[in-house]
Amino acid sequence: MAEEGKKKGFLRRLLKPIYWLRESMPLKGKIIIAVLALIILTGGGYIAFRFYDFTQNNPKFCISCHLMKPAFAAWQQSEHAGINCHECHHLSIPEQNKLLINFVLYRPTSVPPRHGKIIVPWKYCIKCHWERDERYPNAPSIAKSRYHAKHVFMEQVECSKCHGYIAHRFLPEEKFCKNCHQNREVHGGMEALACINCHTDRTVDLKPERNKCLFCHSTDESIRKRLIEDGTIDVKYFTPTKETIAKAKKIHVPKDAPMQFYCYECHKPHTKVKPDAGDCLRCHQNIPFVGKHGGHLEMLGKNCMSCHRPHSWRVTSEQAKTTCTQCHEYKDPKAFIKG
Repeated sequence: MAEEGKKKGFLRRLLKPIYWLRESMPLKGKIIIAVLALIILTGGGYIAFRFYDFTQNNPKFCISCHLMKPAFAAWQQSEHAGINCHECHHLSIPEQNKLLINFVLYRPTSVPPRHGKIIVPWKYCIKCHWERDERYPNAPSIAKSRYHAKHVFMEQVECSKCHGYIAHRFLPEEKFCKNCHQNREVHGGMEALACINCHTDRTVDLKPERNKCLFCHSTDESIRKRLIEDGTIDVKYFTPTKETIAKAKKIHVPKDAPMQFYCYECHKPHTKVKPDAGDCLRCHQNIPFVGKHGGHLEMLGKNCMSCHRPHSWRVTSEQAKTTCTQCHEYKDPKAFIKG
C-alpha cells in the first residue's frame, strides 16, 4: 500500500502544472500558450522539413563535405549536370549515419577509388536509359545497343562496372574493360586506342567488321562518313582522331577479292597483328602440293606474301611482270598451278 501511495503522489506532482493550467490560469493566458505552442510546432516542423529537403534533394548538400568538391565540379560539367545527385545515389538513414561517423572518427583527406563498386544500382540507370523517364526525354537509349544487350541483360553486369568515371562523361575507359577482359592488350601500333575504337555494336559478337577496320586503314572517305552517320556508340563517342587515321597503314581491298571475311580472321590484334605463312596454311593446307607452290615456298622462305599481295591475293598477269621477274623470266600465272 505504501508503494502504491508513492506512485500516486508522484503522478499528482507530475500532473500538477496541467491542473494549474486548466483550473487557475485565465483564458487569455491559455490562448497565448496555445498560440506559442502552435508557432513552435509549426516553425520546428518547417525547419525540419527544410533540413530534410536540403539533405535529401539539394545537390549543394554534397559539397558540405569538402571531400566531394572535386566530384561536384566534375558533375557540373558532365552529361548528368541537370539531374539531382539524389536521383541516382540512394542511401538509407543508417548508411548516411555510418558515413558521418566514419568521417568524424577517421577524418579522411580524399575519397577512396570506388569504380567498379555498386554505388548506383542498375535499376536506377534503366529508368532513363531503358524505360524512358518523361522528365529526361533526351537520355540516350540502350534499347538497340548490342553492347548493353551482351553486358547488361545477358551477363548481368552492373552499369557502374563499366560507367561511372564522371570526368570522362561516364564513358567506359579501356582500364574498365580490362577488369573482366584480362590479358587483352593490343599490339602493332594500336596500344593507345580504346577498346571501343575497334569493337563495335554493329556485329552480334561485338568484334570489328571490315568497314570498322577500314575506318582508319582506308583512303575512302565514304566509309568513314557512312559509319559516322550510323551513329553507333563506337563512332559517336570513340571516333579515332585525324592523327590516328593518318598514321594507320592504308590498304586496298578489291570488291572481288577472294577473301570476303572479317579482318580478324587473319589479323590478331591481341596476339599477333601481322599474319605469316602459318596463318595462311591454316586454311590453305593443301597449297604446298598444288602446282609449283611447294618449290616457291621453300625458295622464298615460306613467305606467301612474297608473291601474293595482301588483301587482293590473286597474282595477275600484270603483277607477274614485275613480281615474278625478280627471280626468273616472265611466265603466265595461269601455268603456275598446272605444275
